Amino acid sequence: MARFSRQKELIGTLVIYFLVALGAAGPVRGEQKCLICHGKTDHHKIEATGRRVSLYIDTSVIAASVHAGKKCTDCHADIVDIPHKTVAKVNCRRCHYSGNPVGAPQGEMYDQYEHSVHGLEVGRGNRKAPVCQDCHGSHDVLRHDLPQSKFYRQSIPRTCGTCHLDIYATYRESVHGSAVELGNTDSPVCTSCHGEHNIERPDLLDSRVSPIHVTETCSGCHGPMGVVAKYGIKTDRIATFEESFHGVAQLMENMMVANCASCHGYHDIRSQVDPKSSINPANIPGTCGKEGCHPEASARFTSGRIHIDPSSEESGFLYYISRGFLVLTVSVLAGLFIFIILDLFRRAKAARGQK
Repeated sequence: MARFSRQKELIGTLVIYFLVALGAAGPVRGEQKCLICHGKTDHHKIEATGRRVSLYIDTSVIAASVHAGKKCTDCHADIVDIPHKTVAKVNCRRCHYSGNPVGAPQGEMYDQYEHSVHGLEVGRGNRKAPVCQDCHGSHDVLRHDLPQSKFYRQSIPRTCGTCHLDIYATYRESVHGSAVELGNTDSPVCTSCHGEHNIERPDLLDSRVSPIHVTETCSGCHGPMGVVAKYGIKTDRIATFEESFHGVAQLMENMMVANCASCHGYHDIRSQVDPKSSINPANIPGTCGKEGCHPEASARFTSGRIHIDPSSEESGFLYYISRGFLVLTVSVLAGLFIFIILDLFRRAKAARGQK
Protein backbone atom coordinates (compact mmCIF):
# COMPACT_ATOMS: atom_id res chain seq x y z
CA MET A 1 0.00 0.00 0.00
CA ALA A 2 2.85 2.38 0.90
CA ARG A 3 4.58 1.46 -2.40
CA PHE A 4 1.40 2.32 -4.32
CA SER A 5 1.18 5.70 -2.54
CA ARG A 6 4.78 6.52 -3.46
CA GLN A 7 4.09 5.58 -7.07
CA LYS A 8 0.98 7.77 -7.08
CA GLU A 9 2.94 10.70 -5.67
CA LEU A 10 5.69 10.23 -8.25
CA ILE A 11 3.19 10.12 -11.11
CA GLY A 12 1.49 13.28 -9.78
CA THR A 13 4.84 15.09 -9.61
CA LEU A 14 5.70 14.06 -13.16
CA VAL A 15 2.31 15.29 -14.39
CA ILE A 16 2.89 18.66 -12.72
CA TYR A 17 6.34 18.99 -14.27
CA PHE A 18 4.86 18.10 -17.65
CA LEU A 19 2.10 20.69 -17.34
CA VAL A 20 4.53 23.35 -16.21
CA ALA A 21 6.89 22.56 -19.07
CA LEU A 22 3.94 22.66 -21.46
CA GLY A 23 2.92 26.04 -20.04
CA ALA A 24 6.43 27.41 -20.44
CA ALA A 25 6.37 26.49 -24.11
CA GLY A 26 2.91 27.89 -24.76
CA PRO A 27 0.90 30.95 -23.79
CA VAL A 28 0.38 29.90 -20.13
CA ARG A 29 1.85 32.66 -17.94
CA GLY A 30 2.18 33.82 -14.32
CA GLU A 31 -0.67 32.81 -12.07
CA GLN A 32 -1.95 30.32 -14.61
CA LYS A 33 1.01 28.13 -13.73
CA CYS A 34 0.07 28.42 -10.06
CA LEU A 35 -3.52 27.50 -10.84
CA ILE A 36 -2.48 24.18 -12.34
CA CYS A 37 -2.45 23.04 -8.72
CA HIS A 38 -4.08 25.81 -6.72
CA GLY A 39 -7.04 26.00 -9.07
CA LYS A 40 -8.21 22.56 -7.95
CA THR A 41 -10.87 22.71 -5.26
CA ASP A 42 -9.56 19.58 -3.54
CA HIS A 43 -5.92 20.73 -3.41
CA HIS A 44 -4.81 20.65 0.23
CA LYS A 45 -2.11 19.75 2.71
CA ILE A 46 -2.16 17.90 6.02
CA GLU A 47 -0.40 19.62 8.91
CA ALA A 48 1.58 17.78 11.59
CA THR A 49 -1.43 18.08 13.89
CA GLY A 50 -3.56 16.24 11.35
CA ARG A 51 -5.52 19.36 10.35
CA ARG A 52 -6.48 19.51 6.70
CA VAL A 53 -5.68 22.90 5.14
CA SER A 54 -7.12 23.83 1.77
CA LEU A 55 -4.66 25.23 -0.77
CA TYR A 56 -7.34 26.07 -3.30
CA ILE A 57 -7.29 29.68 -4.53
CA ASP A 58 -10.52 31.25 -5.74
CA THR A 59 -9.45 33.75 -8.40
CA SER A 60 -12.75 35.63 -8.09
CA VAL A 61 -11.85 36.48 -4.49
CA ILE A 62 -8.53 37.99 -5.55
CA ALA A 63 -10.18 39.82 -8.44
CA ALA A 64 -12.52 41.55 -5.94
CA SER A 65 -9.70 42.48 -3.55
CA VAL A 66 -7.46 45.54 -3.44
CA HIS A 67 -4.71 43.36 -4.91
CA ALA A 68 -6.59 42.57 -8.12
CA GLY A 69 -4.14 42.60 -11.00
CA LYS A 70 -1.17 41.58 -8.86
CA LYS A 71 0.72 38.42 -9.74
CA CYS A 72 1.08 35.60 -7.21
CA THR A 73 4.84 36.13 -7.04
CA ASP A 74 4.40 39.83 -6.27
CA CYS A 75 3.54 38.65 -2.76
CA HIS A 76 4.97 35.11 -2.74
CA ALA A 77 8.38 36.30 -3.88
CA ASP A 78 10.16 33.29 -2.36
CA ILE A 79 8.54 30.84 -4.79
CA VAL A 80 10.93 30.19 -7.66
CA ASP A 81 10.39 26.49 -8.24
CA ILE A 82 7.32 24.50 -9.23
CA PRO A 83 6.35 22.30 -7.52
CA HIS A 84 7.38 23.71 -4.14
CA LYS A 85 7.20 22.26 -0.66
CA THR A 86 7.34 25.24 1.70
CA VAL A 87 6.10 28.80 1.41
CA ALA A 88 7.30 31.63 3.64
CA LYS A 89 4.86 34.10 5.17
CA VAL A 90 4.18 37.03 2.88
CA ASN A 91 6.17 40.14 3.79
CA CYS A 92 3.71 43.01 3.30
CA ARG A 93 6.53 45.47 3.85
CA ARG A 94 7.68 44.83 0.28
CA CYS A 95 4.99 47.30 -0.83
CA HIS A 96 3.64 48.97 2.30
CA TYR A 97 6.18 51.65 3.20
CA SER A 98 6.45 55.41 2.83
CA GLY A 99 7.35 56.44 -0.69
CA ASN A 100 6.50 53.09 -2.25
CA PRO A 101 6.16 53.24 -6.06
CA VAL A 102 3.32 50.72 -6.41
CA GLY A 103 0.45 52.81 -5.05
CA ALA A 104 0.12 51.04 -1.69
CA PRO A 105 -1.10 53.16 1.27
CA GLN A 106 1.64 55.47 2.49
CA GLY A 107 2.89 55.54 6.06
CA GLU A 108 5.08 53.75 8.55
CA MET A 109 2.44 51.20 9.52
CA TYR A 110 4.90 48.31 9.47
CA ASP A 111 7.41 50.12 11.70
CA GLN A 112 4.59 50.88 14.14
CA TYR A 113 3.51 47.24 14.05
CA GLU A 114 7.03 45.96 14.76
CA HIS A 115 7.10 47.97 18.01
CA SER A 116 3.53 47.10 18.98
CA VAL A 117 2.52 44.36 21.41
CA HIS A 118 1.67 42.14 18.44
CA GLY A 119 4.89 42.77 16.52
CA LEU A 120 7.05 42.26 19.60
CA GLU A 121 5.36 38.92 20.25
CA VAL A 122 6.02 37.85 16.67
CA GLY A 123 9.65 38.87 17.15
CA ARG A 124 9.84 36.66 20.24
CA GLY A 125 8.70 33.70 18.16
CA ASN A 126 5.08 33.57 19.31
CA ARG A 127 3.38 31.78 16.40
CA LYS A 128 -0.07 32.72 17.72
CA ALA A 129 0.58 36.47 17.60
CA PRO A 130 -1.32 38.17 14.75
CA VAL A 131 0.39 39.30 11.57
CA CYS A 132 -1.00 41.52 8.80
CA GLN A 133 -3.07 38.74 7.20
CA ASP A 134 -4.86 37.88 10.45
CA CYS A 135 -6.46 41.33 10.61
CA HIS A 136 -6.59 42.44 6.98
CA GLY A 137 -7.14 39.08 5.28
CA SER A 138 -4.94 37.22 2.83
CA HIS A 139 -6.33 36.86 -0.67
CA ASP A 140 -9.53 38.63 0.36
CA VAL A 141 -8.13 42.04 1.43
CA LEU A 142 -10.90 44.57 0.76
CA ARG A 143 -11.11 48.35 1.11
CA HIS A 144 -11.85 49.38 4.69
CA ASP A 145 -15.03 51.21 3.66
CA LEU A 146 -16.68 48.03 2.36
CA PRO A 147 -18.95 46.23 4.88
CA GLN A 148 -17.48 42.87 3.82
CA SER A 149 -13.97 43.96 4.83
CA LYS A 150 -12.44 42.46 7.96
CA PHE A 151 -11.38 45.93 9.06
CA TYR A 152 -14.57 47.77 8.15
CA ARG A 153 -15.23 49.89 11.22
CA GLN A 154 -18.24 47.92 12.44
CA SER A 155 -16.41 44.63 11.84
CA ILE A 156 -13.27 45.49 13.81
CA PRO A 157 -14.56 44.10 17.15
CA ARG A 158 -15.33 40.76 15.51
CA THR A 159 -11.91 40.69 13.84
CA CYS A 160 -10.13 41.41 17.13
CA GLY A 161 -12.46 38.96 18.85
CA THR A 162 -11.01 36.13 16.78
CA CYS A 163 -8.11 36.17 19.25
CA HIS A 164 -9.61 38.13 22.17
CA LEU A 165 -12.81 36.13 22.46
CA ASP A 166 -13.56 36.76 26.15
CA ILE A 167 -12.97 40.50 25.80
CA TYR A 168 -15.17 40.59 22.70
CA ALA A 169 -17.99 38.84 24.56
CA THR A 170 -17.74 41.41 27.38
CA TYR A 171 -17.51 44.36 24.98
CA ARG A 172 -20.63 43.29 23.05
CA GLU A 173 -22.74 43.76 26.19
CA SER A 174 -21.31 47.19 27.00
CA VAL A 175 -22.86 50.51 25.98
CA HIS A 176 -20.20 50.86 23.30
CA GLY A 177 -20.49 47.36 21.90
CA SER A 178 -24.28 47.26 21.85
CA ALA A 179 -24.32 50.61 20.02
CA VAL A 180 -21.89 49.29 17.40
CA GLU A 181 -24.07 46.21 16.91
CA LEU A 182 -26.99 48.56 16.21
CA GLY A 183 -24.97 50.32 13.52
CA ASN A 184 -23.85 53.40 15.44
CA THR A 185 -20.71 54.66 13.72
CA ASP A 186 -19.83 57.09 16.54
CA SER A 187 -19.47 54.41 19.20
CA PRO A 188 -15.84 53.39 19.81
CA VAL A 189 -14.45 50.10 18.57
CA CYS A 190 -11.21 48.42 19.65
CA THR A 191 -8.94 50.63 17.55
CA SER A 192 -10.62 53.81 18.83
CA CYS A 193 -9.03 53.26 22.23
CA HIS A 194 -6.09 50.91 21.64
CA GLY A 195 -4.84 52.25 18.31
CA GLU A 196 -4.32 50.31 15.09
CA HIS A 197 -0.80 49.25 14.13
CA ASN A 198 0.73 50.87 17.23
CA ILE A 199 -1.13 48.93 19.97
CA GLU A 200 0.95 48.82 23.15
CA ARG A 201 0.64 47.06 26.50
CA PRO A 202 -1.41 49.06 29.04
CA ASP A 203 1.46 49.00 31.54
CA LEU A 204 3.69 50.99 29.16
CA LEU A 205 3.73 54.74 29.74
CA ASP A 206 3.21 55.60 26.05
CA SER A 207 0.19 53.32 25.62
CA ARG A 208 -3.12 55.00 24.82
CA VAL A 209 -4.72 52.90 27.56
CA SER A 210 -2.04 53.29 30.22
CA PRO A 211 -3.42 54.70 33.51
CA ILE A 212 -1.82 58.06 32.79
CA HIS A 213 -3.41 58.35 29.31
CA VAL A 214 -6.85 56.78 29.78
CA THR A 215 -8.50 60.12 30.55
CA GLU A 216 -6.97 61.68 27.45
CA THR A 217 -8.17 58.76 25.31
CA CYS A 218 -11.72 58.95 26.70
CA SER A 219 -11.76 62.72 26.14
CA GLY A 220 -11.67 62.13 22.40
CA CYS A 221 -15.38 61.33 22.63
CA HIS A 222 -16.37 62.60 26.07
CA GLY A 223 -14.57 65.95 25.98
CA PRO A 224 -15.89 69.33 24.76
CA MET A 225 -15.01 68.45 21.15
CA GLY A 226 -16.38 64.92 21.36
CA VAL A 227 -19.46 63.32 19.80
CA VAL A 228 -21.36 62.46 22.98
CA ALA A 229 -23.22 65.78 23.17
CA LYS A 230 -25.61 64.79 20.38
CA TYR A 231 -26.66 61.77 22.45
CA GLY A 232 -27.51 63.85 25.50
CA ILE A 233 -24.33 62.85 27.34
CA LYS A 234 -22.59 65.65 29.23
CA THR A 235 -19.25 66.80 27.87
CA ASP A 236 -17.96 68.24 31.15
CA ARG A 237 -16.96 64.90 32.68
CA ILE A 238 -13.29 65.21 31.76
CA ALA A 239 -13.11 68.79 33.08
CA THR A 240 -14.82 67.90 36.36
CA PHE A 241 -12.55 64.88 36.78
CA GLU A 242 -9.44 66.99 36.26
CA GLU A 243 -10.63 69.39 38.99
CA SER A 244 -11.18 66.55 41.44
CA PHE A 245 -8.62 65.05 43.82
CA HIS A 246 -8.17 62.11 41.45
CA GLY A 247 -7.68 64.39 38.46
CA VAL A 248 -5.15 66.64 40.18
CA ALA A 249 -3.16 63.60 41.31
CA GLN A 250 -3.20 62.24 37.78
CA LEU A 251 -1.97 65.55 36.34
CA MET A 252 0.96 65.11 38.74
CA GLU A 253 1.56 61.73 37.01
CA ASN A 254 0.39 59.57 39.88
CA MET A 255 -0.04 56.16 38.21
CA MET A 256 -1.99 54.66 41.12
CA VAL A 257 -4.85 57.16 41.31
CA ALA A 258 -8.27 56.32 39.88
CA ASN A 259 -8.96 57.20 36.26
CA CYS A 260 -12.06 56.89 34.07
CA ALA A 261 -11.70 53.14 33.64
CA SER A 262 -11.15 52.56 37.37
CA CYS A 263 -14.77 53.51 38.01
CA HIS A 264 -16.56 52.94 34.71
CA GLY A 265 -14.72 49.82 33.63
CA TYR A 266 -12.78 49.02 30.47
CA HIS A 267 -14.54 46.71 28.06
CA ASP A 268 -17.60 46.30 30.31
CA ILE A 269 -18.79 49.93 30.50
CA ARG A 270 -22.53 49.96 31.16
CA SER A 271 -25.26 52.51 31.74
CA GLN A 272 -25.64 53.81 35.29
CA VAL A 273 -29.14 52.29 35.46
CA ASP A 274 -27.87 48.81 34.53
CA PRO A 275 -27.76 46.63 37.69
CA LYS A 276 -24.45 45.17 36.43
CA SER A 277 -22.85 48.60 36.00
CA SER A 278 -19.90 49.44 38.22
CA ILE A 279 -21.38 52.94 38.67
CA ASN A 280 -24.88 51.76 39.53
CA PRO A 281 -25.70 53.34 42.94
CA ALA A 282 -25.89 49.88 44.51
CA ASN A 283 -22.44 48.96 43.21
CA ILE A 284 -20.53 52.18 43.87
CA PRO A 285 -19.39 51.14 47.39
CA GLY A 286 -17.78 48.05 45.87
CA THR A 287 -16.25 50.07 43.04
CA CYS A 288 -14.72 52.66 45.37
CA GLY A 289 -13.80 49.96 47.89
CA LYS A 290 -11.60 47.97 45.52
CA GLU A 291 -8.19 46.90 46.75
CA GLY A 292 -5.76 49.78 46.51
CA CYS A 293 -8.49 52.43 46.58
CA HIS A 294 -10.86 52.97 49.52
CA PRO A 295 -11.36 49.60 51.28
CA GLU A 296 -13.25 51.37 54.07
CA ALA A 297 -15.85 52.71 51.63
CA SER A 298 -19.46 52.34 52.75
CA ALA A 299 -22.80 53.40 51.34
CA ARG A 300 -22.52 56.64 53.35
CA PHE A 301 -18.95 57.20 52.11
CA THR A 302 -20.09 57.07 48.50
CA SER A 303 -23.39 58.91 48.82
CA GLY A 304 -21.98 62.26 47.72
CA ARG A 305 -22.26 63.79 44.28
CA ILE A 306 -19.74 62.79 41.63
CA HIS A 307 -18.35 64.85 38.73
CA ILE A 308 -19.23 68.12 40.44
CA ASP A 309 -19.05 71.40 38.55
CA PRO A 310 -19.33 74.14 41.19
CA SER A 311 -20.06 76.72 38.49
CA SER A 312 -23.28 74.91 37.54
CA GLU A 313 -26.54 75.24 39.48
CA GLU A 314 -26.94 71.48 39.10
CA SER A 315 -24.33 71.06 41.82
CA GLY A 316 -26.91 72.41 44.29
CA PHE A 317 -25.66 73.70 47.63
CA LEU A 318 -22.04 73.61 46.41
CA TYR A 319 -22.94 76.08 43.67
CA TYR A 320 -24.14 78.64 46.22
CA ILE A 321 -21.10 78.04 48.44
CA SER A 322 -18.86 78.56 45.43
CA ARG A 323 -20.71 81.74 44.49
CA GLY A 324 -20.55 82.94 48.09
CA PHE A 325 -16.77 82.47 48.20
CA LEU A 326 -16.47 84.26 44.87
CA VAL A 327 -18.46 87.24 46.15
CA LEU A 328 -16.49 87.23 49.42
CA THR A 329 -13.15 87.06 47.60
CA VAL A 330 -14.07 89.88 45.18
CA SER A 331 -15.40 92.01 48.04
CA VAL A 332 -12.26 91.56 50.14
CA LEU A 333 -9.99 92.35 47.18
CA ALA A 334 -12.10 95.36 46.19
CA GLY A 335 -12.07 96.66 49.80
CA LEU A 336 -8.33 96.13 50.00
CA PHE A 337 -7.83 98.00 46.73
CA ILE A 338 -9.98 100.92 47.92
CA PHE A 339 -8.11 100.97 51.24
CA ILE A 340 -4.74 101.11 49.42
CA ILE A 341 -5.93 103.96 47.13
CA LEU A 342 -7.29 105.98 50.10
CA ASP A 343 -4.09 105.35 52.05
CA LEU A 344 -2.02 106.58 49.13
CA PHE A 345 -4.13 109.73 48.93
CA ARG A 346 -3.73 110.29 52.66
CA ARG A 347 0.04 109.84 52.47
CA ALA A 348 0.27 112.20 49.47
CA LYS A 349 -1.78 114.84 51.27
CA ALA A 350 0.32 114.52 54.38
CA ALA A 351 3.48 114.89 52.34
CA ARG A 352 2.20 118.10 50.70
CA GLY A 353 1.26 119.53 54.13
CA GLN A 354 4.78 118.98 55.41
CA LYS A 355 6.14 121.06 52.53
